[in-house]
Amino acid sequence: MKLELRMRNFFRKFLPSHDTVKGQRWLQPFGNWLHHPNLWHLHRRSVAGGVAVGMFCGLVPGPLQMISAALLAVLLRVNLPVAAFTTLYTNPFTILPLYVVAYELGAWLSGVRSKAPIAHLAFPDMHWQSWPSELWAWMQMLGKPLLIGLPTLALILAIAGYIAVRVAWRVGVVIRWRARKRRRAAL
Repeated sequence: MKLELRMRNFFRKFLPSHDTVKGQRWLQPFGNWLHHPNLWHLHRRSVAGGVAVGMFCGLVPGPLQMISAALLAVLLRVNLPVAAFTTLYTNPFTILPLYVVAYELGAWLSGVRSKAPIAHLAFPDMHWQSWPSELWAWMQMLGKPLLIGLPTLALILAIAGYIAVRVAWRVGVVIRWRARKRRRAAL
């Protein structure tokens, strides 16, 4: 119980309050969309949904990960900060292995392999003036396996994240119930 209170207080220090969000002038155009309580409260359904949305949107290419996570969190009414934060599992160290797994999963599901040699499957060297076209050419080279594998892997990670949070939350509740029962029995 004390640990849960400490964790909630820790997160509340960093999360904006509901009134703070309502008072932001630049959020006024969004009306009541950002005022749903599930977007900001920490409870099992909202947090599990936020993790699932973040895991799914983490594989969205480029800088659109947090934006897509925020939009999906608002639409699905799950915890918005958790969804945005969870997208950070993809970073410069993890993105290439995740894309390789997505490619292999897509190749396995579709039965199609790219004609590119394995040396070309590595992320291409991109120049700042032409990176969009170079990235697009690289993704086209990988073709159908990547197109099938990315959403499939994103869905698998989202489901796994949702289930993991729900199970961990339930285990924590059961442990606290048993501890409280033992304390009451000792009195």
